[in-house]
Order: sequence, then structure tokens, then C-alpha cells
Amino acid sequence: MHPRALLLCSLLGVLLARGAEPLSVSDCCKDGRQRGSENQDCSSLPLISESTTCRIVQEQCCVKALEDNMCTTGINMAKDQGACDSLLANSCETKTTKMCCDCCLLGKAAQEQGQACDHSLSVGHQCGLVYHACCVKKDNQSPAQTELPNKDGTAEDDKPALNDECDGKCAHQCVGSGTCACSKGYRLKPDGRSCEDINECLLGSGNCRVGERCINTEGAFRCQREVSCGTGYELTDSNQCNDIDECEAGFHNCGQEFVCQNTQGSFRCLPKVNCGSGYIQDALGKCIDINECLSQTGPCLRGQVCINTVGSYKCQRNSVNCGRGYHLSDDGTRCVDVDECKGPESACAGHGCVNTLGSYRCECEPGYVFNSIGRLCEDINECRHYPGRLCAHKCNNVLGSYTCSCTTGFKLASDGRNCNDLNECEDNPCSQECANVYGSYQCYCRRGYQLSDIDGMTCEDIDECALPTGGHICTYRCHNSPGSFHCSCPAAGYTLAPNGRSCQDVDECVTGSHTCTENQTCFNIQGGFRCLAFECPDNYRRAGETRCERLLCTESVECPALPLRITYHHLTFPTNIPVSTSIFRMGPSSTVQGDDVQILITAGNEGGFFKTEMLPAVGLMSVAKPFDKPQDFDLSLLLKLRRHGTVTTYLAKVLVFITHEESRVPYNPLLE
Repeated sequence: MHPRALLLCSLLGVLLARGAEPLSVSDCCKDGRQRGSENQDCSSLPLISESTTCRIVQEQCCVKALEDNMCTTGINMAKDQGACDSLLANSCETKTTKMCCDCCLLGKAAQEQGQACDHSLSVGHQCGLVYHACCVKKDNQSPAQTELPNKDGTAEDDKPALNDECDGKCAHQCVGSGTCACSKGYRLKPDGRSCEDINECLLGSGNCRVGERCINTEGAFRCQREVSCGTGYELTDSNQCNDIDECEAGFHNCGQEFVCQNTQGSFRCLPKVNCGSGYIQDALGKCIDINECLSQTGPCLRGQVCINTVGSYKCQRNSVNCGRGYHLSDDGTRCVDVDECKGPESACAGHGCVNTLGSYRCECEPGYVFNSIGRLCEDINECRHYPGRLCAHKCNNVLGSYTCSCTTGFKLASDGRNCNDLNECEDNPCSQECANVYGSYQCYCRRGYQLSDIDGMTCEDIDECALPTGGHICTYRCHNSPGSFHCSCPAAGYTLAPNGRSCQDVDECVTGSHTCTENQTCFNIQGGFRCLAFECPDNYRRAGETRCERLLCTESVECPALPLRITYHHLTFPTNIPVSTSIFRMGPSSTVQGDDVQILITAGNEGGFFKTEMLPAVGLMSVAKPFDKPQDFDLSLLLKLRRHGTVTTYLAKVLVFITHEESRVPYNPLLE
């Protein structure tokens, strides 16, 4: 806040003038400005009048002059030195000078950067004026280039004619004897010949009204309205607020049933139709009937009743109206009591009746109570009034009394209130075993049976073979029986194990149940047997149960190429043997460094079910692909051993018997 505002805030309000003022307000202000321009203390000025108003005007005009001087000093410092660092804002005077200096520097910076002088910065009003003045002012112009303002403040196109008496040194006017003068709105610079614009807004010489803001222009100023005109008004080019005719402009929202009428700053909607007496108009312009009987207080005389009509009302004489329990006398002038107990219909419905004035009461039977509101004898719900105290189990209300009953599994005792347990097993409700429990019973089944989920009483056979674990009870086939089950094995080649569930292969070669001759050897396989016999080929002799060795070679050329030894092997596997399983190994009995061993299948592998691979000094035969059915293979495996440059061959005759994998037979209860 600048010093002018600080001094104004310290005045605590505007004082009214006391007594007659010998001097005019203008004279008081002129004296204050003169003393302020001389830098006198404005708070202790010599009084030129006893008027309080004159003293206030004198002091404030002095403060205004001081502010102008201080602000001018700051502006000149900004223009001459281009810096304000030497000013310290430690006093009221220095603050004003530094503020004007800083704001002028901002204006000059905007001018140098080519920015608009009408800034949008949120600075103070006086700072904004100084900013604009320093921004539009061009200090480097010569007097001959400065445009003079007209009376209305605009610049003329033609340059002024300079007085020859001043030798052309005056920027604006020459008044003679070498003295220069400036046009209106300008003041002479210290050099005595140049002119500079007077900031009327900064000096407070603008005559803008309240609510208007002073904007300085070159050689003049203009007033601009600060506050908007508000709703319903528009700002004209002459800075005046004119009313907007919403009806003519079509900005109103009156309905079809209304006519728009303009008012200052607004408008109103007047209905086209005027409702008559007895009606009122709603917001939509419709006429609605007024209920005079409700809107007016006592529209009718005493003893009359008001009846509303459309657009009006009427008054009707009030007739005698007897209340409940009374009826009009024969002459129609009074009300007499009605004896409800003597009516054609009994008022108390079989209970005792006692007439009273305007009413009656009933003397109710036991188990009933008289309702004074409904005038009836109502049944007493003993079960609700005495919960848990009348019956052991359930209480059932009846008219005038109550009865007890028992829940399922109990029977009513002889006292009609308690309940005894009922032994349901006496009626044999269960198909096998029954156990009585308190208030119910439980059915049980023997081993191998289960209780039915439907009635909870019937025992049904447990089909162990159909249970989720039934497939694991028997290794081959499961047979259900009432209350139990048994397992079976394939008809040939197997027998039931001692555990009654597993199937064991029968070794026909051991039991002697085979059909092999004396010259044949019995070989047991899964679920059966094979009769085997072999003979050594020419140039070989039998050297064991399963081996043939080559005789000494004579002059035959083919003899050294024959295998040195032939061995016979018998293998059996189920069809589900995994692929890559090693089933036969073949190699020399001893190894020597530098041995080269090779193994290959020379016969019997037409289907490609087997393959060979080499390990160090050992050859392996393994399963190459799965077997889809049982079958027999007669394989010939040749082993070549290269040792010290000599090649020796060995032959293995391998009989492979692929048998059925005896899997479990799916259970089918229909086959049992």
C-alpha cells in the first residue's frame, strides 16, 4: 500500500466541517499543494482556516504533491540511471520513490522488448500508471518529432510552426524573449525547450467519476468504467450503462400465455388473459378456482356452513347433527340417547350388554375381553399373553380358550399340556435296524448296505464295484453281490491271489501244465507259455543250453567271416513297455584299449520296433516305438569287434514275446 493510502487510513473517517469556511476548498488545496511541492511536513501544516474540512483538504493535497514529487524522482532515476538499487525502502518517502522507479523500469523493459504497454500484471494502480507512461514515452525523440495533442487529446499530423524569436529551439511554442512553452497536457523539461507528457492520472488532476478508472494518454487522459453494468444493462461507446430491452431482443422466457414487459435491468411476464373474480392465475397463466371457504375467515354468518362453488361460494343454514350414540328426536329439535342393547342385532354378539348415555359396554364371557374402541368382545389369545407357560411344546389359540399340541416325535400327555417321547421303532419304520432317540428315531444298515437318501429308512445295497475307488478293488474284474463283492481273473493263464483281489500269472513251466515235448524247452510268458527248441547250424557245435560255437576253419573261404559264437536269448514284455526302454545288452567279455565295437540288427526288425545304440565297448538294443498288439519277434543282433586289426563277429538270436497287458475290465452292472 502506497503512502497516500497509509495516510488516508490513519484518518479514522471523514470529519464534517464546523462553522463557516472563510476560504474555498480550492484555496485550501492550492495552499497544501504549494507546501507539499516545498517538501514540508504535511502532518503539521500551519492552518489557514479554522474549518476542519479545509484542514483535511490542505493536508491531503499536500500529501498528493509530495507523492508526485517522490514518484517523479523515482521515474527520473529510472530514466537517467537505469537502476533503483540505491533506494532503500526503509521509509514512507523512499518506498514511493522506489516503487515508481521500479515500475518505470518495467515499462522501459517492455518498450525495449516490443511488448504491449497495456499490461495485464496484478500490480497496484499507481504502479500500472507509471509502467504505462514509461512504456509509451520515447525519450530519444527530438522536439521537432514530438506530436502535439489537439484539444481533444489526439495528435495532429502537421508540426507546429516554431517562433523565430526562439531560434527554433522550442519543441512546442515560443512565447517570446527566448522562452518556450508547452501545449495543454504537457510540461516543460528542465532544459527549458523540450516538453514531456503530464500524467494527469498520476498527479490526480483527472476528473473521472466514482466507479471510473483514469487512463493516461499522450497529452490527455480518458476515463474507463471499472465496474461492469450488471445483468440487464450494456456498456455503450460513451461509457454509459443502458438498459437492455429483453422483450425486443427476444431474450425473455415468457410462455405463450404471457406478454413480455420490459423493466429497468430486467423484464416481467404479464398474462394475456385476466382472470375474473373468484379465480387466481397460476404460473402457466391458467385460471384456477379460489376456495373461499378455506382462503377466507368466516365468510358465512354464525350458524351457517360455507360451500365452495366454481368462481364463488354459498352459505347454507346448519342443521342439527347428532353425534354417535344419539339420534334426532321426533320433533327434530334435540338429540336423544340410542339404546344399542335393544337393537334387532345384538351389539355384544351373545355377551352381556349394558347401555350407557351415548354408548354401551359389553360384559364378556371368560376367555374374552371388551374392546372399548370397537365396542366388541374380542377373544383373548392366551398363547400370546402367557408364552411358554401353558403348553410344553405348541400352544394353539381357540375362541375363548386354547389347546396344546406336540412336535413330531412326541405325543400329548394325559394332562393335555406336557409331551412324552414317542417310540417310532415299535412301528418298524426301518428296513433293517432302528434306534429310538428322544423325539425321533434313526435307521441303520448292515455292512455292505447304505441308507437311502430319499426316505432315510430303506437300506440299499452298496455297489462296491461302482464306487469311485471300485476300479482299484480288483486288479482285473469286479463282481457285485448283495452286501458284498468278489474279484475274478482271466480264464486262462492267471489265478486269483490269496488277498482275493489281485491276479497272479500261472507259470505253466513250473506247474507242468504246459504242452511242450521232451525235445522242447518251456518258456513262461505273461498269461501263457512258449515251447522253444534250437539247433546249431553247420560248422557249429552246441556248447551249452543256449550257445553254439564255430568249429575250426579249414580251407573254406567263408568260414572266417562267420560269427565266432551264436547265443540264444528269450525275452517277454507287455504291450505297454515304454519307448526307449533298454531290453538287451551285448559286448565282449573283456576289453582292450583300442577296441572298436559295433552292433546292428541284421534280421527280424521289419516293423522298426527296435533300435541299437553304442556305449563304450557295449552295444544296447532298446524299444523304438510302442507296440499296438501282442506279437513275437525273432531278432538277429551282430556284434563286430575290431581288435589289433582283426575283426571278430558274434551273433545273438533274441526271441522277444510281446504279451497282452491284462488291464482291468470296466464294471458293467448289467452283466452281473
